[in-house]
Amino acid sequence: MLSDRGLSPLRNRYHTLGLGYQNRLNDFVFGAELYHNRGNQSDLDGYRLGHRSSRFLLNVGYAFTEESRFQLIHYMSLGVGFLNFQMLKATEAQNLPDFLANPERGFILRENDIQRGTMRYGDFLTEIGFQLSYDFDLPGRKEALAVIAKLGYAFSPIEGKWTMSGMSFQNAQSGAFLRVGAGLTIPDRNFFYKDASMSFQLVSGIHFTKPNTFNSQLIEAGLEPLEGMPRNLGLKITGENEKLLYGVEVFNLAMDGDANSLKSHSLNSLRIYANGGWKLIEYRNMAIHGMGGIGYGNIRYTLSTDEKPDFPELFQQRDYDGYLKNSGLMAKPELSFEYAYPITKRKLIDLVFTTSVGYELALANYRLAELDMAGFMTAPYVSFGFGIRP
Repeated sequence: MLSDRGLSPLRNRYHTLGLGYQNRLNDFVFGAELYHNRGNQSDLDGYRLGHRSSRFLLNVGYAFTEESRFQLIHYMSLGVGFLNFQMLKATEAQNLPDFLANPERGFILRENDIQRGTMRYGDFLTEIGFQLSYDFDLPGRKEALAVIAKLGYAFSPIEGKWTMSGMSFQNAQSGAFLRVGAGLTIPDRNFFYKDASMSFQLVSGIHFTKPNTFNSQLIEAGLEPLEGMPRNLGLKITGENEKLLYGVEVFNLAMDGDANSLKSHSLNSLRIYANGGWKLIEYRNMAIHGMGGIGYGNIRYTLSTDEKPDFPELFQQRDYDGYLKNSGLMAKPELSFEYAYPITKRKLIDLVFTTSVGYELALANYRLAELDMAGFMTAPYVSFGFGIRP
């Protein structure tokens, strides 16, 4: 469609950031991965075109090598995804009342819109490939530094699942990939060391905050307010060595609803934390952890028209939706209560249940246009986790 209008096509590549967890039992490998993929942007007539996607995958593989520093694994992944394609004005709105009165600044198309909640991840995605890794010892630590490379092909096996406004975007979820990364691992010689382990958990909770000031602006503009408090769903990976705790956490908060009879809106925030802490108390299968985290947060508001035409009319009459965003640093202290339940007689793997309470602190203004949203981002929370720990 772009070529028919004498325009350059969108670049057929994207950059990936993500995190993952793997556990090897004998020659079999099990794990989970979360990826965010961002395509390159293009400019046209004062508008900026771009696409991004994310996917959550569970994988299973078979190791061709014995447990050693070098590993070669053939794996397959199954999962779900999200896709966003947008064409918005390059200049951002500076005044919130003006934006709410005239929000149409382009169009946004989303399939499985996780900005309305992580549970909206959907459809069916697969990957198949090879993983190579090599472990480097860390002096004085039971863990090792693993350098990893993955090469394979990702695709959507069901035809027509990624069609938006009459156009297929299936190619955006398919293609060959090369990923390079690094992480911490516990080598096989230390795998059964009692005080060194890594856990993987799904976490969900509620943040005790409401966008009251923002809702007042919505009401003044004749729009419906966002009701309730934001809930989160995400992943948490925690390593421990003796009493020292460390890890990473990512979760997605969302609120959504109808703005009026023709439009809907959502308020969304992604948080990514690097965590560290100390095991304060341990008794049998129970423990209390003191943790702290610092990381990245963003806030995104979308006001979209529910009914939009199909392409190519949408490309010609493009002003339907509005979008505001900002980002900054976040910090938090946290207290966690943990219970581990062994699921095998040899105690190879534990089921881990956690309850965490904490307080998030915004270290930036998080302005939407000129409205300061730091008060909304700063709040206490409670979350619950469930996962595994070898």
